[in-house]
Amino acid sequence: MIAHILAIIAVIATGVIYGTDTFCALILRSALARVDDAALNAVTGNIHRFGDKRLPIPGIIGILGSAGATVFAALTGHNLGAVLAGIAFVLLVVWLVLYLRISAPINRVLTAAADKHETLPNVRALQKSWDSIIVLRATLQGLAVLALTISLLR
Repeated sequence: MIAHILAIIAVIATGVIYGTDTFCALILRSALARVDDAALNAVTGNIHRFGDKRLPIPGIIGILGSAGATVFAALTGHNLGAVLAGIAFVLLVVWLVLYLRISAPINRVLTAAADKHETLPNVRALQKSWDSIIVLRATLQGLAVLALTISLLR
């Protein structure tokens, strides 16, 4: 029962990040390609300001929930549930590494420029680098939600 509750919590929390990344991959990336550099810098800097402050909470809950679901499913002999929740945990950790190494540094640069009301000369290149992993990030999150959801069917 505890494994199920933790998996449900992880699905809901991970779903927040999955939805955000999917929106960025499907909508925001294309919309931002159509604005001028100043708007791109201001909008992305401010989006990242709030995202980087507010989204760690569901991210951490998703990772901890999937880890907890893995442990409790294993302790109660639900091997398939443990494996699936464990897969979700690994996917979320890979996502976190990508975010911390690629996305977060770009976010900080864009936010700092937005704070100063500056337009960076390389804002398009920064956005291109950020965009280069957003589909992968969304895919990792989606697969984690799928694995956690299937773990509930045991």
